[in-house]
Amino acid sequence: MLIQQNITHSLRSPVAVVVLGIIGIGLLYILWREVRKIPAKLLTLMATAFIDMVGVLMIFPLLPFYVKKFGESGVYVLGFHVGIGLITAFIVAAFTVAQLLSAPMWGRFSDRVGRRPALLIALTASAAAYLIFGFADSLWLLFLSRVVQGAGGGTVGVIQAYVADSTEPQDRARALGWLSAVTNLGVTIGPVVGSFAITLGKYDLIPGPAHLELGHTAPGVLAATLCVINIAFAARYLTESRNPSDHVQVEGEERRTSRQVIWRVISHSSEPSSRLIWIYAIAMGAFQGSFSVLALFLNKQFQVTEQTIGYFFMYVGSISVFTRVLLLGRMVDWLGEAKLSRLGLVLLALGVFGMPLAWNLGTLAFAVALIPLGTAFTFPCVTALLSRIIKPRERGLFMGMQQTYGGAARAIAPLFFGWCFDLLGPRSPYFFASAIIFTTIFLGVGLDAYVKPSKDYAEVSNPQEESV
Repeated sequence: MLIQQNITHSLRSPVAVVVLGIIGIGLLYILWREVRKIPAKLLTLMATAFIDMVGVLMIFPLLPFYVKKFGESGVYVLGFHVGIGLITAFIVAAFTVAQLLSAPMWGRFSDRVGRRPALLIALTASAAAYLIFGFADSLWLLFLSRVVQGAGGGTVGVIQAYVADSTEPQDRARALGWLSAVTNLGVTIGPVVGSFAITLGKYDLIPGPAHLELGHTAPGVLAATLCVINIAFAARYLTESRNPSDHVQVEGEERRTSRQVIWRVISHSSEPSSRLIWIYAIAMGAFQGSFSVLALFLNKQFQVTEQTIGYFFMYVGSISVFTRVLLLGRMVDWLGEAKLSRLGLVLLALGVFGMPLAWNLGTLAFAVALIPLGTAFTFPCVTALLSRIIKPRERGLFMGMQQTYGGAARAIAPLFFGWCFDLLGPRSPYFFASAIIFTTIFLGVGLDAYVKPSKDYAEVSNPQEESV
């Protein structure tokens, strides 16, 4: 208990705030230096993604506390008691289920109509979701807000396709790392802004006799305001990346539907594209599924509250930015995308495994530091490899399919890990997650043979070209 109190006190101390502020300034400086290396076409996309992620991470860390507030000790459904951990998992999973269903549609829509209109519609859905979250007064409205945002959140594959459209094959992992660095900067800043919004909601905003407090609506209202600003920015500056000549129908070639590709990944699971999708889905599902109860775990083990949870996300986001900006490109040049993705899976599994074994702030910080290293080395490389294997006219579809399978994993995993949290203890989700992540390493064995640094995979002759 004394250790928990010391951790909570240290997170609230002025020294911690100053140190984290210095880290944030350092990250901005590093990003400013690297921005000169980024193609101009990607800068607007990165700015849009950054603002969007700030809004997302303003809300996500607060969600378990809102669930606890509205659900208290749990609810009874058909005579069965459902605990807070499982309720949180259901509400988190609502986002991924909606994303799962919408991702192939957005991918096909962006292939046919364009990346830009797809992204603008998605941002509009996010603004509506934030408003619902802000004015929610029940678990059902929290659930609805996640469904609405998930329906718009199926455009992650569209963003990845935009990057693939705008870069050369050998530069895609690096470009995806840049994009990830910006979004992780949003991960770093968003929770702090969310905590500020909680504080802001307690103050009277109108001087004099009149009285106006936003209360618990403040985070949602502020996130929605940022999203509206983002929509205006993207509408003005975001250009279309899709090259119409890459999407001309070839005579005699049949366009595959989302349903056909879904089945292809299952029925031809040994193909490179299928293996990459499975690696992404399983590892991402285990990682994010276990983190759906992160706030509850930290609250139970270290007495972290809704006002201090943001510092943990800021710490993880800071390491992610440094890794993706300074290390990822150099590591890709050294090891290659296939080997680096396997190293990333090892680091991610070790970091997740170490979290429940931590006995103080120092050991927790060490274990957590391995997680952003693992995610930075794994997911951009897997996505870059996938973008090089598939044909340009099907990028949106396959990138959306990757998100579909990832969404299915992220929908199922939180339910399992929420059940583990309630019945097996707060540390059990992280032991299971690390074991699952580790098994995906074997799916990546042999992918080195498909690495062609100077040519697009779609142009390289290989035994499975026609099937991919």
